[in-house]
Amino acid sequence: MRKATVLMDRDFAIGQTDPRLFGAFVEHLGRCVYGGIYEPGHATADEKGFRRDVLDLVRELGPTIMRYPGGNFVSGYNWEDGVGPVDQRPTRLDLAWFTTEPNTFGTNEFMDWCKAAEVEPMMAVNLGTRGGDAARNLVEYCNHPGGTYWSDLRKQHGWEQPHAVKFWCLGNEMDGPWQMEYKTATQYGMVAKEAAKMMRWIDPTIELAACGSSARNMPTYGRWEDEVLEHTFDHAEFISLHTYLNNYKEDTASFLASPDLMDNFIDEVVAIADGVAARRRSTKRMILSFDEWNVWYRTRRKRQDRVKEGWPIAPPILEEIYTMEDALAFGGACISLLNHADRVKSACLAQLVNVIAPIMTETGGPAWRQTIFHPFAQMSKFGRGKVLRAQVESDSYDSEYYDPRGSQEVSYPVTNVAYLKLSAVADENGGLSLFLLNRDIAQDMEVSIDVRGFGRLAVGEALELRHDDLSAINDKNAPDRVAPTALSGVVVDGGRIRATLKPASWNVIHLTSN
Repeated sequence: MRKATVLMDRDFAIGQTDPRLFGAFVEHLGRCVYGGIYEPGHATADEKGFRRDVLDLVRELGPTIMRYPGGNFVSGYNWEDGVGPVDQRPTRLDLAWFTTEPNTFGTNEFMDWCKAAEVEPMMAVNLGTRGGDAARNLVEYCNHPGGTYWSDLRKQHGWEQPHAVKFWCLGNEMDGPWQMEYKTATQYGMVAKEAAKMMRWIDPTIELAACGSSARNMPTYGRWEDEVLEHTFDHAEFISLHTYLNNYKEDTASFLASPDLMDNFIDEVVAIADGVAARRRSTKRMILSFDEWNVWYRTRRKRQDRVKEGWPIAPPILEEIYTMEDALAFGGACISLLNHADRVKSACLAQLVNVIAPIMTETGGPAWRQTIFHPFAQMSKFGRGKVLRAQVESDSYDSEYYDPRGSQEVSYPVTNVAYLKLSAVADENGGLSLFLLNRDIAQDMEVSIDVRGFGRLAVGEALELRHDDLSAINDKNAPDRVAPTALSGVVVDGGRIRATLKPASWNVIHLTSN
């Protein structure tokens, strides 16, 4: 049996988790919108066409903010196509995913859905085929109270009150050649700065995120952030990051080590942003928005998994089926986000339904939870509060992580990977939540945690997520094959907590204050 020890004190904290850290993402991609959150005629659909079974699962999942409408889709999207009478909206070819977009669902429908789901909207603007003028018009349409062309048009469309959208993304992945009208860092930085300036003139209360690198393996990574922030530093609060963890080599140990590269990514972007601040002699600290993250690799391999010929509407593409193993790597990513709560204040799980998603549906049929649903729901439920600095002493291993870059094979060494990956969050009621990932796939782990600065603690909930078969999945016929179960044997003795974690397991221990 492996052993690990942890030391933490309530007074030594990394930072407070922002509610927006627990966000997700809805894009016009595959069956995320049509057949996912929106399916008029479904047995559970409400009068607006929203699937109530999906809404129930979304509320259980617990996202706090929702990014929309893309993603790659936004770089060719004319937002005006998705407002006004539905029967007058144009049908367009979408070059992001080679599908036909009917525009039945658009900005106002999304705002209504956010209210039904009890989440904050996050809007992205098109800085690919369009620019600052269309962006500032959308802000006026959404946020201005009335008396102008765009705000009065919103009222004519049936939404009297402004949507009051606070968080806006200045484009999407503009460093990527797959993006419509992608740009150099200088070109993008100039467009983003001018768009931000005009958007904020319309509504000075909004918050803005500039595009960082779309992946850590991009050839322009690092230089991109530096140049973009030279233009947008005084106009945006956030710089974005995107990461998708993979297991192309089918190497479990390396796959479970991959969230540590996510830690490195965050630390590097923080350093670059602070370097830009230092050159300016500025005390401003750029905040990070990790507005796309997930496990995703199977449906990235072949074009037929990403594109269906013939320009279909809402085809079943990018429908990653998640395993128990995927849920473990996913849980590690959750811990990485929590442990950077001082600088990562917004994050969006990509995506929400059907497309690389925690929720799956059958069109006309049921909805169910994928394996990754559970770590996210637990992080959102128990991760609100002050993330503590934890000193972890654990056996470790070295690994090699493979990350494809086009047709090239790129590998990264991942060294000193602790078998125990952990985050600890103290809540305002004197309680403590522990998130623990045992990355040893063969051995139990005995964990001893010395907790200081708390009163008397007692076990409120103790849960584990594991399965003897790491390839186990949830599906329509067995929606709870992989689900949390009780973690037995957790002992609290004064300020010391002891638990035994099973091999390859994700565990959550919530302690209440007596």
